[in-house]
Amino acid sequence: MILADKIIELRKKNGWSQEELAEKLDVSRQAVSKWESAQSVPDMNRILMLSEVFGVSTDYLLKDELGEDSYRDETPPEDAGIPLRRVSLSEAQDFLSHRDNVARRVPLGVLMCILSPVALILLGALSESGRLALPEQAAAGIGLLVLFLLVGGAVALFVVSGLSGKRFEYLGSESFETEYGVAGFVKEQRERGQGSFVSQLVSGIVLCVISAVPIFAAMILPETNEAGEAFRYGIAVSALLCIVAVGVWLIVRASIRRGSFSILLEEGDYSRSNKTQQKNSQTFSGVYWGVVTAGYLAYSFITNNWERSWIVWPVAAVLYGAVFAIYSSVRKNGGE
Repeated sequence: MILADKIIELRKKNGWSQEELAEKLDVSRQAVSKWESAQSVPDMNRILMLSEVFGVSTDYLLKDELGEDSYRDETPPEDAGIPLRRVSLSEAQDFLSHRDNVARRVPLGVLMCILSPVALILLGALSESGRLALPEQAAAGIGLLVLFLLVGGAVALFVVSGLSGKRFEYLGSESFETEYGVAGFVKEQRERGQGSFVSQLVSGIVLCVISAVPIFAAMILPETNEAGEAFRYGIAVSALLCIVAVGVWLIVRASIRRGSFSILLEEGDYSRSNKTQQKNSQTFSGVYWGVVTAGYLAYSFITNNWERSWIVWPVAAVLYGAVFAIYSSVRKNGGE
């Protein structure tokens, strides 16, 4: 193993980002990046500092033939005795290609879920206001049919995305090491997509922020009669859901693609120290959002108050962090 790979492996085992390691060595992040991609080699002073920071011998760092038995730190690492799976460049490329497919399917499924009640709301408003020659019962039936078709299609997209990525699941849950050149390739791809990531994320956030504008516009318009007001608010809520759907689609799409690089580099939420916690988070997220979705649909169907029940989603998103923190604390205190 060459020096570049050793620096990457030791940094990841400590759960540090390139920025954190750079701060400890009093160098720039770009310097650490060049060391890890074998574009440059640290000088002798930095080698000594790396030895101190990582708790390994300088011989281990400098001699390619030496393995982990040359560690000065006698405390065995968490993965001691367990050979780490190696990720080749071709496998990394296959993973990124798979994640590109996921970044198309999953955001589309989310968009379909958010848009699913729009037909029900619009048809109900048109029927109630007399602008559509269709009985309210028939309008509700058609709207519900569209809702279930969209939700069913979204679930199919989620299932297909999950099954197609089974062979890559270990990347997000287990420790691994990358072959020479993989880290440099991934970083290059991340830098190349930085502009697109920022523009999609910002656009998505802005759309979610301004999504309430149609509701405010409906409140400002002069009142006519009860049927006209119901129609106006039906159009406003439908417009709100459409704007939110596009905004969330952009955010989820950008986040999935960005997360692909973090997974391969074992950075941020996917560092080795965070993977155990992430397993708990995935279990919690599935239960949490399942309960939220069930509550949203149950309340909306029982009360037929679709124009207000959408507020469940932003409230649930805001509360997620606090509820997960409580859940993690309870698990920790319970000895799990």
